[in-house]
Amino acid sequence: MDHQTCFVLLLPPFIFFTIFILKHFQNQNQNQNQNQNPPPSPPSLPLIGHLHLLNLNNPLHLTLASLSSHLGPIFSLRLGCKSFLIISSPSAIDDCFTTNDVVFANRPTSLAGDHLTYNYSAYAWSPYGQLWRILRRLTVVELFSSRSLHRSAHIREEEILRILRRLREESGKRVDLNNAISAFSFNVVMRGIAGKLCVKEEEIGTEAGREILRSMRGMFSPTVLLGMCDYFPILRWIGYKGLEKKAVLLQRKRDEFLQAMVDEIREEEKTRGSNLIERLLSVQAADPDLYNDDVIKSILVVMLTAGTDTSALTIEWAMSNLLTQPRVLQKLQQEIDKNIGHDHLINDADLPKLPYLRCIVNETLRLHPVTPLLLPHLSSEHCRVGGYDIPRGTILLVNAWAVHRGPDQWDEPEKFYPERFEGLEAEREGSRFLPFGIGRRACPGAAMAMRTVSLALGAFVQCFEWGKGDDEVDFGVNLGVTMHKEKPLEAMCVVRNEALHLL
Repeated sequence: MDHQTCFVLLLPPFIFFTIFILKHFQNQNQNQNQNQNPPPSPPSLPLIGHLHLLNLNNPLHLTLASLSSHLGPIFSLRLGCKSFLIISSPSAIDDCFTTNDVVFANRPTSLAGDHLTYNYSAYAWSPYGQLWRILRRLTVVELFSSRSLHRSAHIREEEILRILRRLREESGKRVDLNNAISAFSFNVVMRGIAGKLCVKEEEIGTEAGREILRSMRGMFSPTVLLGMCDYFPILRWIGYKGLEKKAVLLQRKRDEFLQAMVDEIREEEKTRGSNLIERLLSVQAADPDLYNDDVIKSILVVMLTAGTDTSALTIEWAMSNLLTQPRVLQKLQQEIDKNIGHDHLINDADLPKLPYLRCIVNETLRLHPVTPLLLPHLSSEHCRVGGYDIPRGTILLVNAWAVHRGPDQWDEPEKFYPERFEGLEAEREGSRFLPFGIGRRACPGAAMAMRTVSLALGAFVQCFEWGKGDDEVDFGVNLGVTMHKEKPLEAMCVVRNEALHLL
């Protein structure tokens, strides 16, 4: 290749990079003029900012918690061209989601968001505004209202019975609880949105069933919202590691899967509204321009991304804690035997009779919040948090994991102690307990998640005796957006004699 060709090829990225650097420092100077009292920040390097401080072999929430121990509960980082505010104290959370709730009601845009959210029409990622209000209201009415939760109760009850029957066949053996729990979670969501099973009963625990779950997780596992191409836009321009191509291919696979489900139900011409797609198609008939197929599929993406792995992980963490805390397990079993008995399998209507079960779920969410950094927010204008000036365009990360384990908020915070929630209404714990987020962009599916997790946990304890066997339960955490266990949970289970007739 001659020098002239090299010059022609390298000139555009050089110009782009130069413009990017000049623009960055121009914005930085503008922010400094406006940002008279910035939050604490560690020393940064040119161009990359604080990227060198992030240990890629360590979960991000742990790295940020370590930085917070030196810098305080409010500090800022710069990663490439992006500015971040990291908070881990209830007072700072109140500032962000009470005083400045509207200011932080937006989400940042990103490479992943550009390709995986149907042009940001998925309400979890959509900009704060009229479309977000319409879609959130529709989803709450159709899925998360008291009436909708009552209507879907039979699905949760039938699916947990399906899992219990499979576990019964393995009674006395070591079982793969991760697989069984995941099958339950995906089946509940798939029946709710499309009226069909994801994993059939005979496939649960088999290689065929595991492959189905791997495929579903591959399509709908929560993805990193911000990555290297967002910190350094030039990387996106040159196709860094093929990340954009991978996002395009993933979206194509997702879209084909979702469109096939929508078309199948549309062709059946059912109007009874027994699943979410049927109800969304009836809404579409009334306003086809607003509720087009992409909007319908964006709602399905949120359900399959936020409503499957998250519930399964919480159940898995709860069972991990019960296996290592025989006192807690025995106390829960006694509560179920006393208040429910064995005349019938536990159901949704029984859950209010089991306050200790709810304490166990809350304590699990406290110690192991599935999304330890919640979802990122974006400041739409200049504001003040904790006395510090925060510029417009700052990305906010809330380290819920650090708040939940803060010694100023909780006694013996590292201890699994469900009794700490006795007499407390977790929903009113506000800024010191926020597994489902806080403010106007908090997760609307919290009530459904609590019912799904509580029902599964209660049924496992009602019907089986559990033990960890000779192996210790592993509490290691994988890298990623959500708190996946490093080693999937396995346990010994034996059917209780008094529960045989329930299965």
